Amino acid sequence: PMLSEGALRGVRVVDLSWSWAGPLATRLLADMGAEVVKIESHRQGDWTRNLVPPDNEPGERPWNRGAYFHKLNRNKLGMSLDLTRPEAADAFRRLVKVSDVVVENFSPRVMVNLGLDYAALRRLQPDIILVSMSAYGQTGPHRDYVAYGSNVETMAGLTSMTGYEGGPPKRTPIQYGDPVGGFFGAAAVLTALHHRHLTGEGQHVDLSQCEAMTTLVGEAMLGWAMNHQATARLGNRHPTLAPQGCYRCRGQDRWLALAVSSEEEWRGLCRALGNPAWTQLPSFATAAGRRQHQDELDRLIEEWTAARDQFEAMRLLQQAGVPAGAVLNNKQLLLDPHLRERGFYVTVAQPEAGTHLVPGLTARLSRTPGSVRQPAPAFAEHNDLVLNELLGLNEEDAARLASSGATARVPDDDSRLSPLAAQGMAAILQAQVRSGHAEGMDPDYQEQLGLRA
Repeated sequence: PMLSEGALRGVRVVDLSWSWAGPLATRLLADMGAEVVKIESHRQGDWTRNLVPPDNEPGERPWNRGAYFHKLNRNKLGMSLDLTRPEAADAFRRLVKVSDVVVENFSPRVMVNLGLDYAALRRLQPDIILVSMSAYGQTGPHRDYVAYGSNVETMAGLTSMTGYEGGPPKRTPIQYGDPVGGFFGAAAVLTALHHRHLTGEGQHVDLSQCEAMTTLVGEAMLGWAMNHQATARLGNRHPTLAPQGCYRCRGQDRWLALAVSSEEEWRGLCRALGNPAWTQLPSFATAAGRRQHQDELDRLIEEWTAARDQFEAMRLLQQAGVPAGAVLNNKQLLLDPHLRERGFYVTVAQPEAGTHLVPGLTARLSRTPGSVRQPAPAFAEHNDLVLNELLGLNEEDAARLASSGATARVPDDDSRLSPLAAQGMAAILQAQVRSGHAEGMDPDYQEQLGLRA
């Protein structure tokens, strides 16, 4: 592995998490220089290893090709340990003794059942920090409920606010609870590390992903607490501002979003549109009037946007001081000249997954900028490094560990990382393309992204 000069260099994190929230939290730490050791069981493994392989081809070792896994686990070391086996649990305990932080996002009962709860870890390393990122927290009536980001989003109140007026609730398409929990998890680690720096004390962090998500709907909660006002579903609109929405532009499925929050911005919108006669109508003279007549206002604005390229419309509106942005799809994001010029995307090569562009770091520290140093680990890629160099095991001890079934080089054939499971995931994407739910794949995508001449 490549050494880091990031702000968190010297911090070692043991990562027991899987899926999205936990791995995102630990990846943020790894990007900033922490040494993160990701531990997976060969009986289970992180199921994101099978999600979206390059060209939708699982290959012979699909567990090393999934794009989701590579996005969330770069800059980490990879180790295989089946913590249900005593020998593996002993190796894990040795790793805790030389580490600073442990992160997990299991159901609360799991660490207790493994004998690896905070009390047990603290006996091994008195200043250890354990961050538990369960869906609903370590206590309460929902503590053991099964959850993914999709139902965390609904339980946190966001889904009740999302949808069109008069219509049913609509979930966001990205499992929104996971990334929110991931960012809060990284912040929790940094807060606990700062406290330890000041006092020498470790601690247990109980982070509920649902509660993290609930903090984002504070305005709606205050509306009820202060005024007994229920939050209405408004689609792309705003309770008080108008115009606000997404407007069709020239071309297939091309859109522009804008919002007007002041009279100055309204005058700028009128100028950008060429001050047509309708902008002087009494019905549009005030914010309240524009809100009342927004159906007609949206129709008139879209007459202007529909005749223009989305980027041309954005430029004209921005020049007039109107907050406006083109609605970019995933392909446009990857080719976006602004992000390219800022060097946001970095190229990462992994022997089995190939060479691809990935988003870089979002926070750029001037003295300790962090970096994307290495791709996500192949399954059990760093077993020898961790066992020999970090834990001090000799070759015989490491071999005994493997022969006991505590560790392995590849996932079990009947695990969720098996080739059969990966082929099933690939078939789902193929079916989505055939049914029109996915647009398909550009055969020359590597040339478009500059990855191949």
